[in-house]
Amino acid sequence: MSTGSTAQTPAESSGPERGTRWHRPAGIVRAYQSEPWSTRAHTLVRWASIPMDAVEQELPDSGEVLEIGCGHGLFSLTAALASHDRRVIGTDIDGAKLVEARRAAQAAGLNQERLEFQQVEADWRPPSDHLYDAVVIIDVLYLLGISAALNLVAAAARAVKPGGRLLVKEMDTTLRAKAAWCSTQELISTKLTRVTEGETVQLVPLDALRAVMQEADLEVTTQALDRGYVHPHALLIGQRR
Repeated sequence: MSTGSTAQTPAESSGPERGTRWHRPAGIVRAYQSEPWSTRAHTLVRWASIPMDAVEQELPDSGEVLEIGCGHGLFSLTAALASHDRRVIGTDIDGAKLVEARRAAQAAGLNQERLEFQQVEADWRPPSDHLYDAVVIIDVLYLLGISAALNLVAAAARAVKPGGRLLVKEMDTTLRAKAAWCSTQELISTKLTRVTEGETVQLVPLDALRAVMQEADLEVTTQALDRGYVHPHALLIGQRR
């Protein structure tokens, strides 16, 4: 959903508006310019290869957003910069990536009231006593194995407020050629370059994810986001009424 622009005085503004240089890809990636070259390269490639803007536009314009498995914080940063009325919490198991994510947020002019990063354990799940306006999972589930992935999605669905939504960006395994390329690339990332933590690479079928979300009383729609990309991107949108 698009964010409407509202006029703010300098005293009211706590970060850039949608459409400023920070919301353009070069501006967002520029937040990482003081990080090691490997991080700069990784965030640039990740931005270029994932339709993050398309995912961000499906977030509520305001409220509290949780990203599970945020890595270097690229999407969390994008979501926070796109709307002043969001508070974004990014979680990840990799403390080193979160150190860089916090520095990038600071470089982008975001304080912890707008964007916060938290390190969690590998078996962490969203707490049942706190609900979010949106929960986002982007390209994380394939690292967990199917059983653990479905368990995480079920927990994420339970953490969505009435009127909120769960966004799961994964790969469409029915697009076989693109899915095969994706699996090969992720094996390189987890086993050779070690830029991604994970012991397994197993793409989770969208039908299985959809079923778990529906069991949690979410109305689920699917968007194909692979056009123009070498990866079979797809977005599951689970809306709670």
